[in-house]
Amino acid sequence: MTPRIAYVFKHICTRILGVEVHFTSVIEELIAHSGPKLSYGKQPMGNELFLQSHGLLQQQGIESIDLTVKDWEETRCFFSVSDKSVLPFDIFSASFFLLSRYEEYLPHVKDEFGRYPASESLGAKEHFLHVPVIDIWALKFQKVLQRSFPDMVFPKRTLSIHSVVEAREPWAYKQKGMFRTSVAFLNDLAQLNFKNCWKRMQVVVGLRKDPYDTFKWIINTVKKSTSKLTVFFLLGEAQMFSESMNTRRLQFKLLVKFMADYKNVGLLFSTASEGNETLQKEEKVRMEELLNRPLQSAMNTNYLVNLPDHYRNLVELEITEDFTMVYEDTIGFRAGTCTPFLFYDLDYEIKTPLIVQPIAMTTCAFKHKFSSDIKKSVEQVHDSVAKVGGTFSIIFSNKDFSFTERNRVWRDLFSSKLYANESH
Repeated sequence: MTPRIAYVFKHICTRILGVEVHFTSVIEELIAHSGPKLSYGKQPMGNELFLQSHGLLQQQGIESIDLTVKDWEETRCFFSVSDKSVLPFDIFSASFFLLSRYEEYLPHVKDEFGRYPASESLGAKEHFLHVPVIDIWALKFQKVLQRSFPDMVFPKRTLSIHSVVEAREPWAYKQKGMFRTSVAFLNDLAQLNFKNCWKRMQVVVGLRKDPYDTFKWIINTVKKSTSKLTVFFLLGEAQMFSESMNTRRLQFKLLVKFMADYKNVGLLFSTASEGNETLQKEEKVRMEELLNRPLQSAMNTNYLVNLPDHYRNLVELEITEDFTMVYEDTIGFRAGTCTPFLFYDLDYEIKTPLIVQPIAMTTCAFKHKFSSDIKKSVEQVHDSVAKVGGTFSIIFSNKDFSFTERNRVWRDLFSSKLYANESH
């Protein structure tokens, strides 16, 4: 037995398939067990259901691995094994490789923000990033178990929706303060952007609604729904001066409390707090004072995940859920699954209590795309998650719902595809 084996067996068998799993290294216990059982190792011990091990789960530490990805039925797989195994590959090693983000610990070229780019991932290189392969493998494994143990009962998985709204800039013009408003107005004037000057003046004096203030529309859309929604607010300094605002203002505090009355509110860590546990703790305490309850959910600005340090900090801060496991500019399942999973620390070889929420995409991945292409892409991923009964998540911005013709596609998708009639 190793921590890796316990971790990945429980993700596949318990989290995805919904069955309890127990382990033994004693042959006599296995023989004496009268219920469904299997062996996992290099060689079968008898005529039991046998899954051959590649060896990754018996190892410790991180080393470079040569991977060969092959077609398997309608999906892809790696870590091939011999014909003695009931599956043609080691489903547990392959799943652990993706869930632990093993490849992100290996040397790689980072993007301009210091992030692990989608182009470096095995999923992108081998064209399976767009589907939740671990969940697909797990359901195929379930069929093998059902053939071998007809009396086994598996609970039916159903699609769940967990949308995310990133509200790093709740207002375009309001609540910016006299200094920021004046600077922005003069900048627009210098660039002869008179339309923006006029719009800013109308909003500031209360003659027009702020275009980014879409929060009542969001709540009216989702409040009758049982689907989950988490809204993230930034309390630290924004990256750009034009986006920054005084988050200690009463209107901002009232907005956070208003959203928290209906759905879950999380903290968007500022860029300055990345890698700075003291600053992260300060931002967390401020959010908890606003919410008047412990903070559960966090996300990093720019979707930056420096493994394992970022997640270790979240564990230390006693934050229970992270929503940063996504590629900003690429559609797909970064960790290969659409089922929330626990962060496994490869350096310490331990399973942590931090739940990582798998996100399928951000709206930033669709820049310069036609509405018809956006709808088609979202529906394809939505359907792939629905087939395996997983969790479908998109990261929106409050700006995506401003009432412009360009944003109609996001309003339509959010209100019809994700929250209409609970028909999913």
